[in-house]
Amino acid sequence: MDNFQNEKAVIRAMHRDLDGSGSDFATVLGAHTSAGYHWRGYHPFGEIFGAQEVADTFWAPLHKSLRHLQRREDIFFAGANHIDGGDSVWVVSMGHLMGLFDAPWLGIRPTGKMAFLRYCEFSRVEDGQVAETAMYFDIPHLMVQAGQNPFGPQTAQHLIQPGPMTHDSLLLDPQDPAEGKATLDLIHRMIGDLGQWDSGLSLEDELRQTWAEDMIWWGPEGIGATYTIERYARQHSAPFRAGFTNRSKTQHVARLSEGSYGGFFGWPNFTATPTGGFMGLPGSDKPAEFRVIDIYRRAGDKLAENWVFIDLLHFMKCQGVDVLERCKTL
Repeated sequence: MDNFQNEKAVIRAMHRDLDGSGSDFATVLGAHTSAGYHWRGYHPFGEIFGAQEVADTFWAPLHKSLRHLQRREDIFFAGANHIDGGDSVWVVSMGHLMGLFDAPWLGIRPTGKMAFLRYCEFSRVEDGQVAETAMYFDIPHLMVQAGQNPFGPQTAQHLIQPGPMTHDSLLLDPQDPAEGKATLDLIHRMIGDLGQWDSGLSLEDELRQTWAEDMIWWGPEGIGATYTIERYARQHSAPFRAGFTNRSKTQHVARLSEGSYGGFFGWPNFTATPTGGFMGLPGSDKPAEFRVIDIYRRAGDKLAENWVFIDLLHFMKCQGVDVLERCKTL
């Protein structure tokens, strides 16, 4: 049974060299990635190919803006990809990139103070090299830290989001495969409930099938985090379901687990039409894509915590709103 230690070592080495690379990001990425390296990022980055372009477009400008950048990792695990029958292995890293916000980035004004860019990264490792990465981050949260709030009032609450309550989420050592299977099986059951929106149960009772009563849903800026099934239903799930119709089937690029942790991402995960309005926007008949990363912690037979990254800038762009352009006037 593969314990994914080789793949984990590849990502640890890339992060070590990338985080301490100074300005030579292209050389570092070139040493750790394969030819044709495929990188997916939060809007406005989209898809980028090749180490040089990823370095020049994302890493170099980010380091110039967030000086003395430090990776503060909360979750690290690996696993075989359920979506392709286990043919590929992906490694997941989640946390914050922290630095001194000393120069503009994407039109966001610097503060000269500490800033936290919340991130989650899925990387496919093949033959000792990183072949593919999906890296989502919470740019609106950085905007709020800079005093440029692009959204109206949130239904929940956004703070600097911590790692798991159990502090056991850096899975550097091999894990019991049975625990990982239990986690992935539970995620599959939750996806089945989530995808139908018509279980015949109340929303709260539907959630109770797979979620702990004291669950925490760590949502992105613009929606926020919420605690307990009752408040999650009231502060996010019910408003979201009420705002959208024509939700497509869920589609993921990667879905995996290890130990008590698991997650997935899609490009997009699904499409839906905000006929009832969403996040202050009026109702629309324009379908929108939801690019999402979800990371879960399982406690026993229920999901206890969920960290969620939604590319809300891409969603807004699908609705004709350029949030980054608008933020220049905030």
